[in-house]
Amino acid sequence: MRRPASLVLLALAVFFTALSPLMRWYAFPRLAKIPPGQYQDMVLEAKPATLLNYGTMKAQQVPQVTIVQTLKGNVAASDRIEQSAGRDVVVWDALSYVAGPDGKMVSEVPERYIFDAHSQEPVHATGESVDGDPVRREGIEYKWPFLTEKRDYAYFDAQTRTSAPIHYKGTRTFRGLEVYYFEQTIPWTKVALPKKMPVKGVTPQAVAKMGTTRWYTTQRMFWVEPVTGAPVNGQEIHKEELRGGDLLPGGRTVTAFAGHVKMRADYVDATVSLVRSQRTLVLLLTRYLPWGFLALGAVLLALSLHLEARSRRPRTASASRPAPGGGAVGGDPSRPL
Repeated sequence: MRRPASLVLLALAVFFTALSPLMRWYAFPRLAKIPPGQYQDMVLEAKPATLLNYGTMKAQQVPQVTIVQTLKGNVAASDRIEQSAGRDVVVWDALSYVAGPDGKMVSEVPERYIFDAHSQEPVHATGESVDGDPVRREGIEYKWPFLTEKRDYAYFDAQTRTSAPIHYKGTRTFRGLEVYYFEQTIPWTKVALPKKMPVKGVTPQAVAKMGTTRWYTTQRMFWVEPVTGAPVNGQEIHKEELRGGDLLPGGRTVTAFAGHVKMRADYVDATVSLVRSQRTLVLLLTRYLPWGFLALGAVLLALSLHLEARSRRPRTASASRPAPGGGAVGGDPSRPL
C-alpha cells in the first residue's frame, strides 16, 4: 500500500504548491475589493479655529468647528456604470458638511467619486463631480490601494479640482499598527465659492459679481495602514481667505476659516478596530494561505518521497529464509532430516 499512498501524497503536494501562487496572484486581485454598498462617516474637529463672521465681515476665533464627512455607496449607479465599463465599479456619494460652534452650516460640498473596486483607480463616467461641477479625477481620493507601496501617489484635491503628488514620508507606528505616513501641501490657490453659502440669500454668483475671490491652502497628512490601504488617521492644517472686491474694499483680505483639523478620538478608535479586522482578511489571501499551502506542499512531498524510498528497500534476510521442512535450493530432497 505504500506506493499508491506515496503517489496520492505526491499529487496533493503538487496541488497545494500550485495553489500557493494562484491564491496570491490570481485569487487575491479578484477577491479583494471595496463593496459597492458601503457606508461610512467620519467626524473631524478644529479646536480652536478662526471663522469669518459674515455680519461684520471680520474673522473671529471660535472654540470649535466640526466637519462631518459621509461616504455612501450608490449600488444602482455602480451597476449601471459597470455595464459599460466592463469591470467592478464603486460609486461613492460623498458629503463634507462644515458646522460652526453653534451647529449652523458653514459650508456643504457634495461629491460623486467613481473608482475601480479592486485598484481604487478613478473611473471616468457621467456624474463624476464636486459640488455639482463635472470633474475628471486623476489619482486616488479617500483610500489608497490594497498593499500600498512606499512611494508618492497622485491625490485628488476637491477644493482645487486638481490632482497633486502626496508624498511618502516614512514608516511609523500608530496605535500598535505599522503605517505609512503621507503628506501633501496645496499652495495658495484661487478656488470656487461653495454653491451653498452660510448667509441666507447670498449666492456665489452674487459674490463673484462683486469681485471677491476665495483662496485656499492646506497641509494634508495621512497615516495609512499599507495592507488594506485604509487611512487610520488624517489631519489638515487648513486655511481659507476671501480677497478684495466690493465686500472687502481696498484689496483687503479676511480669513474665512483656519484651523488644525483632526479626526475625533472615538472615530480614530473605531477606524483602527475596523482596519485590524480587514487587515487579517487581506493577509489571509496574500500571506497566510499562500505560504501555508507552499509549506504544506513541501511536507507532503517529503512524506511521499519517504514512503517511496521505504517501498524500494530490499527484503530482509528473514524474508528470504527457507520455510521449515523444505530443502535448500539445489539440495537433495530425499536427504533425511
